[in-house]
Order: sequence, then C-alpha cells, then structure tokens
Amino acid sequence: MFMADIAGVRVLYTGDYSREEDCHLCAAEIPQFSPDICIIESTFGVQLHQPRNVREKRFTDVIHSTISQGDCVLIPAFALGCTQELLLILDEYWSNHLELHNIPIYYASPLAKRCMAVYQTYINSMNERIRNQFENSNPFDFKHISPLKSIENFNDVGPSVVMASPSGLQSGLSRQLFEIWCSDKKNAFVIPGYVVEGTLAKTIINESKEVTLMNGLTAPLNMQVHYISFLAHADFAQTSTIVKELMPHHIILVHGEANEMGRLKQKLITQFAYRNTKIISPKNCQSVEMYFNSEKMAKTIGRLAEKTPEVGETVSGLLVKKAFTYQIMELDDLHAFSQLSTEDYYCLQWCLWCIEA
Repeated sequence: MFMADIAGVRVLYTGDYSREEDCHLCAAEIPQFSPDICIIESTFGVQLHQPRNVREKRFTDVIHSTISQGDCVLIPAFALGCTQELLLILDEYWSNHLELHNIPIYYASPLAKRCMAVYQTYINSMNERIRNQFENSNPFDFKHISPLKSIENFNDVGPSVVMASPSGLQSGLSRQLFEIWCSDKKNAFVIPGYVVEGTLAKTIINESKEVTLMNGLTAPLNMQVHYISFLAHADFAQTSTIVKELMPHHIILVHGEANEMGRLKQKLITQFAYRNTKIISPKNCQSVEMYFNSEKMAKTIGRLAEKTPEVGETVSGLLVKKAFTYQIMELDDLHAFSQLSTEDYYCLQWCLWCIEA
C-alpha cells in the first residue's frame, strides 16, 4: 500500500493486497493514519474466500487423486504471485508423500523462473516461516519441481503435474497442453485464480461443453475442471474491514469488472450508511475530481524552534514554502535549512539639485 500526502490531503492506494498471510508473504499492514481518499481494489467484489487451509487441502486432494490414477494435472498460472505459493505447497506436499517422488512436477514459464531469483534475493521480505526455513535451506530451491522450456522437451508419458503460463490459455505451453489433455475425462484442470473475460479459461470456468482449438476445430471438454483461488486479492470481508478501520471520507473502487464493482459499491453503501462516506466506481480513463478545504500549517525550525512560544505570543520569521510544506525560520537559518541563500545589494542614489538664483 502507498500513502501520499498532497497539500494536507492523505491519499491511500491499496494496490493488489490481502490481509491474510499465505505460504510466503506477510499480510498487508493497515496504515496508522486514516486517509481522506482510499483507492481500493475490487477484484473479487462481494465474494468471500474459503479459509486458506480448506483451499490448500482441496488443491492437494485434487492433484493427488488425479495422479494416483495415472493421469495428468494442468495448472494455468501467472508468472508472478500465486505461482510461487503453489510451488511451495506442491514441493512440501511431495516431500511428505514418498509415494509421489517418482511423479514429476514442472513449471513452464521463463518469467516465473526469473522471478524466482527475486524471491530468493529478498528473503527478508518474506514471512517468518520462510525466513526461519531459509536458515537451514533455500525454500525456493525446489527438490521435486523442474523447469520446462517447451513442449518439445516434455515427455508426455504417465502422470505429471504441469504449471504453465499464460493463465488465460491464450497461447503458449498452457494452451498446447490443454488441447492435448482436454478430451480425457481422467485429467484435471485446476484454475488457481482470477480469470479474465474473453479468454479460453473464462469459457472453461463457465462450464462449456466444448472448446475451440487454435486450428479452428472444436473438441469436447471432458477433463475435470476445478476452481480454487489463491490470488492475493481482498474479498468482501477484507474490504469492509479495511474501510471500517480506516474510515476514509472518499472511496474510489478500481481494478474490477463493472458488475462486481457495482455490487461492491452498493453493499458498502448499505453497510456504512450511517457514515457520510462517498463511494465512486469510475470507468476506465474517467477523471475523478474532488475538492478539499485544508488548513495550512507552518512549522518553526532552527533557532525559532528552540523556544516554545507562550500562548498569544507572536512568532516572527521568514516563511518558506516548498511544494505543499511551510516552514518559518530566522533569516540567518535560511542557508542551513533550505537551498536558498541571501545576497546584499547596495543602491547608490544620485540626486540633482537645481538652485534658482
């Protein structure tokens, strides 16, 4: 989250956030100060997430049951975000189940591989569980997971688990494997997060009976489809909690589909009807204008700040403005506390006196 103070008006931008700690990242922290404007994501609108332990068990149960029957699991995923979390879950699960050690797990995303180096570099930014584990071994140095460069390097024999990008199945390895596996009802397709409108993944999640292949032909969609969300986006419970704790005067909803944003807006208006909070859900590229009357405050610095003035006492000094901040200082402190300087100018005035006789 980012808090900006502009002319005394506090603006909080949440970005993509979650108040729930996951396998490797800490929960988002609530700012200490209440903002005047809160720009908040609305990806999941009024939806509620399942508890994390329930989601993890569903995820591992689906994969275990599928590969135990000798079949394959395809997980379309983003290169960054929940991919690293899912890889941690799978690697730990494989370590605890000896019977799975001969079944390969692949992740096929060059960008995900490069992102892994960032995670390994900034271990101190991870949660306490990862930091403690790193003292003995690198948790992102997976023991049971291998990178996969292309489908030409993939030996499609026997059960396997493949996590591949892109998440929407527009093209790439995830699309290629899907077209190979989609007609077999024993295979599983696990969608681990948000799917964008207009993509093949969205068509699948809407329970389509057949899909259009890249060559234009159609194929039956027989494989098992499971939607288990691990994306780091707030659900309605987290959104309403942060609004209740921060109590902003204005809320701007972003990063969500129009229908979801509309439902979220109405539910927030109903829940916080007792407060005079204005909620806006602008369209893409729509300008939002707000007007604020804020008090201007000047801080004394330097020698003027050494003594606390009495009530009613007049403080005299030089008023210096920089951006939206004001400071009062003595003239001799100007060079020490600013980039300004003083110069002395002397004016020699000539007077012509005309004396009449």
